[in-house]
Amino acid sequence: MRFRPCIDIHSGKVKQIVGGSLCDNQTKRESSIADENFVSDKNADYFAELYKGCNLFGGHIILLNKTGTDEYQEDLKQAKLALKCFPKGLQIGGGITSDNALDFIKMGASHIIVTSYVFKNGKVNIENLKSLVNVVGKNKIVLDLSCRKCDGKYYIVTDRWQKFTEVEVTTQTVSELYKYCDEFLVHAVDVEGKTSGIDIGLLNILADSAELLASKQDTRKNIITYAGGIASLDDIKRIEKTGKGKIDFTIGSALDLFGGNIKFDDVSKYNSRT
Repeated sequence: MRFRPCIDIHSGKVKQIVGGSLCDNQTKRESSIADENFVSDKNADYFAELYKGCNLFGGHIILLNKTGTDEYQEDLKQAKLALKCFPKGLQIGGGITSDNALDFIKMGASHIIVTSYVFKNGKVNIENLKSLVNVVGKNKIVLDLSCRKCDGKYYIVTDRWQKFTEVEVTTQTVSELYKYCDEFLVHAVDVEGKTSGIDIGLLNILADSAELLASKQDTRKNIITYAGGIASLDDIKRIEKTGKGKIDFTIGSALDLFGGNIKFDDVSKYNSRT
């Protein structure tokens, strides 16, 4: 099990937000608004340098504003600083399509992370997915299966977690989609940013999925990263136990780097190269 660090960027600032609160602002030029847990006074390259120094490969940058807005361009400036500082060490997501995916790889991203471009109009758009594979290759694609619960099931949500799709997160879904990607990033959106504890129901699904893939496809690395609700080191131990060491994790608002109580030094020992 590895710790995957994060750099979430909103309106040109490194932030931690309550995931379920993010929404597009329909009345102003500003692209979106959200409840903020933490706003850093440091640029994104500060965090990239820290992660690089701790040999923490495989973390992710998420651009939280809508493409085509001034705020997204500010997000992008910060992302470029981080990627230049830690080339091939970080993944990036937010507004990525087959038209710009290669640009992000050339900027220094190890992988591109996609949701809305693949899960369009409530369904999986296989043509868009295949297009991404053709552009950057399967081994550089991370599918973001971030989801919310509805009627006892977990459904992938798109457009910065605002729109439900018809695609349920199941072991079968994960197995089928793995044909087109290298890894999965899964935010439990209902608990994201709340530091209220992990979503054990979702984690059980992901653990079963990881075990199935490892047995059927001889996967030698962890390919699923869980995010959402982690509030203590005990939560991390639950992830390790439930996932049998096959699920990686990321921490946002609960980490001391972002104003929380979990010490970065305590989790950085879960090193991606050890």
